[in-house]
Amino acid sequence: MQQIVECVPNFSEGRRPEVIDAIVAGILSVPGAHLLDVQSDADHNRTVVTFVGQPEPVLEAAFEGARIAARLIDMAQHSGEHPRMGATDVIPFIPVRGVTMDDCVQLAGRLGQRMGQELDIPVYLYGQAASRPERTNLPDVRRGEFEGIRDSIGSDPARDPDFGPRRLGSAGATAVGARAFLIAFNVYLNSDNVEIARKIAKTVRHSSGGLRFVQAMGVLVDGQAQVSMNLTDFNKTALHVVVELVRREAARYGALISHSELVGLIPQQALLDAATW
Repeated sequence: MQQIVECVPNFSEGRRPEVIDAIVAGILSVPGAHLLDVQSDADHNRTVVTFVGQPEPVLEAAFEGARIAARLIDMAQHSGEHPRMGATDVIPFIPVRGVTMDDCVQLAGRLGQRMGQELDIPVYLYGQAASRPERTNLPDVRRGEFEGIRDSIGSDPARDPDFGPRRLGSAGATAVGARAFLIAFNVYLNSDNVEIARKIAKTVRHSSGGLRFVQAMGVLVDGQAQVSMNLTDFNKTALHVVVELVRREAARYGALISHSELVGLIPQQALLDAATW
């Protein structure tokens, strides 16, 4: 059975096509790396790339993308709606076929060590690859974002990276990890009041008492309030359950869902479950 690993790096650039094209070209320069999707957003100032392949090509392609991003993106000049801490903000490895989660944990460790040594970038292991329990969840690793980490790394032991220097350069820091399939899903409201989206996000997300396996924040995109979410286990908290809670909460504030969007890809089973519901 052929081994297949999925990698979904997020880059802190969504406004300069030439930079995005250069990063994607670097990933595709590695034989055996197969591109599935590229999605950019100017308001978030972020690009999500999805590619697959056997473990070694995927590892090499992820490194190549991070190397080019570090050269072309200056985090001191970056701004956007989405939380971020590095030019290559996060690199997850996801087992698809013929590989285990432990295999992906090993890939994360190897990539993190190489990025620290060769690119001089601080790397934090997260998800199933986390070296500390408090680094399992990506939002916890990224708390304070680039500026907060820049000001505390080197003086706060809690900010010590797993690999690389105890300081931030222009490329910032990167979270590298292993995880199951994640659904990045945004719901737009028929309102320009971002406070409504923030209140809904607080109700929906697990960290503030909402649905398990849901991360959420409220932002303004193209003048429209958006509830931006990650569903970290759609088998346990289904997509349609999340959408219906957002719909109900929006109604409390006199708002409706206008439309929704996927960021990247979605497992087919999640759509079948929604259709069945």
